[in-house]
Amino acid sequence: MVSQVETPTFDAPRSRNLSVEGLVQVFTSFHRSFFTGVMAQAMRIAGQGTPVLVVQFLKGGIGQGYDRPMQLSQNLDWIRCNVVRCIDTPQIDPQEARSLLELWQHTRRVVEQNRYDLVVLDELSLAIHFGFIPEVEVLDFLQNRPRHVDVILTGPDMPEAILDVADQITELRRTHQP
Repeated sequence: MVSQVETPTFDAPRSRNLSVEGLVQVFTSFHRSFFTGVMAQAMRIAGQGTPVLVVQFLKGGIGQGYDRPMQLSQNLDWIRCNVVRCIDTPQIDPQEARSLLELWQHTRRVVEQNRYDLVVLDELSLAIHFGFIPEVEVLDFLQNRPRHVDVILTGPDMPEAILDVADQITELRRTHQP
């Protein structure tokens, strides 16, 4: 089922600058099981009419690449790496490495084209730590994205340079053992 919403329009005078600069938010945890909270936020924002892109760099297994996005609603595109498994180690084969880089390049391209107002980059810190995506490219992406675009980055052990440019850092932790 796909929901359809109508994006509100505001008749504000053009002489007033009403643009809002986008934020860089980091959600980090020692555990890899907090994506549902970030996804709920993305779905809520998409439901309000904002174009959202969710990119899962290390998840695979469902035949979904950047050229076959899932549309969870009218305003939410969800893409994964076109690999047959979930990546949890730095040892990957050349086809997986190529697919991951194509996904990163596609993500950069659609953000530069101003297609989305919120971009979620799931497990990006692991993609950086495993050496799949250079940290310097991520910093360049954050610096040069359209100014209104909000970016949410997730993953354990987010690099310090990315934390330094973040507007908000949320560290999720357990307070008890199950």
